[in-house]
Amino acid sequence: MHLELIAIIVEEYDPAIEFFVGALGFDLVEDSPSRTNDGRPKRWVVVRPPGATTGILLARADGDRQHRAIGDQAAGRVGFFLRVADFAEAYRSMREAGVSFVTEPRTEPYGRVAVFLDISGNRWDLLGPPDPEMV
Repeated sequence: MHLELIAIIVEEYDPAIEFFVGALGFDLVEDSPSRTNDGRPKRWVVVRPPGATTGILLARADGDRQHRAIGDQAAGRVGFFLRVADFAEAYRSMREAGVSFVTEPRTEPYGRVAVFLDISGNRWDLLGPPDPEMV
């Protein structure tokens, strides 16, 4: 058993794809035409970090309730966690790609961490390996 997908509500597909693939380095796994439950056209768009098994379904907001949830899927908390092997390199490349960080990097017992915003405004932790001296 594994968690296959989580959904992130986005305003539009293409800018979200560009953010996750271009700025974060994710792979575009699928971008297929699909239909809503009531038959309207949509796209099935899945991205995921290289080598990961769990992906993110980029779901374009449909209706007022979903539009209100854009950027607030975890009610203002960090709701997503991206673990990287090289924190300094990932932080540098993400900043160069225009990713907005809302905290400076800090060291915690569980690793290096800095909070960033995705294209919709959801908060993510960028997580690096723990400092061996703190473990």
